[in-house]
Amino acid sequence: EMDGKYSRKMQALREEMDLRRKTEIHELEERKNNQISELIEKHERAFSDIKNYYNDITAKNLSLISLLKEQVEEMKKKEIVLEKEKMDVVLQNKELTEPLQQAQDQVAELQKKLAHYDKDKESLMNSKARLKIAQKEMKDLQWEHEVLEQRFSKVQAERDELYQKFTKAINEVQQKTGFKNLLLERKLQGLLSLLEQKEVELGEVMAVSKLDPSALSMVSHKLKDVLHSKNDTIQDLQLQLARVCKAHNDMLQTFEAKLTAFGIPLDNLGFQPLAFPLPGQ
Repeated sequence: EMDGKYSRKMQALREEMDLRRKTEIHELEERKNNQISELIEKHERAFSDIKNYYNDITAKNLSLISLLKEQVEEMKKKEIVLEKEKMDVVLQNKELTEPLQQAQDQVAELQKKLAHYDKDKESLMNSKARLKIAQKEMKDLQWEHEVLEQRFSKVQAERDELYQKFTKAINEVQQKTGFKNLLLERKLQGLLSLLEQKEVELGEVMAVSKLDPSALSMVSHKLKDVLHSKNDTIQDLQLQLARVCKAHNDMLQTFEAKLTAFGIPLDNLGFQPLAFPLPGQ
């Protein structure tokens, strides 16, 4: 009975376990089929995506290839044009070789000049400083020149007036002197005759009166003193005349030097300055 009982339990348990096993196997198969379906669907989507991706890449590559072919054609055309331009440029380079050499020589010369730029700049600054000083001196000289011109105009007017007076006086003196010379010559002849007569009379008087030689010597000395005084006066007047002539000539030399310094030709004066000769020359 126990064997039969446990046999029945074993049979029931075996059936239960078989049922459970079949159930689990069925569930496993369903899960497996579901996973397979999901994997197949995923793989199909991935394949479709990859296919679309590579199709896009292929299409892009084809368009890029066609574009590159067009660019290659254009580049070939440009290359032909550039070859022609290259030949033209080569010819131009050959023609420009000599001007280029000249330009290079000029650049070398300019670089040498540039090396002396600082010195030239310093010299220019010094020259500007000297120019300012010279301009100030020139303004001073211009002012002095204007003053001298005014003085010259005044002196020239005075000189013209004095020259007119001098000419008039010379004419009058010449007329008077001619007349006086004639009178003096006649008077001189008369005085010479009278002097001879007086000398004869003086000799007779001295012979008759027998004057003292010392008194006669005193009279002679007084006469000599008077003549010496007159000669000194004449010499003083001659010296004064010489000083006036020298001052006049010095003024003319200074005036001519000023005109030369200001760059004014002497011919622009309109007259010839009169230089008086010194007495005795």
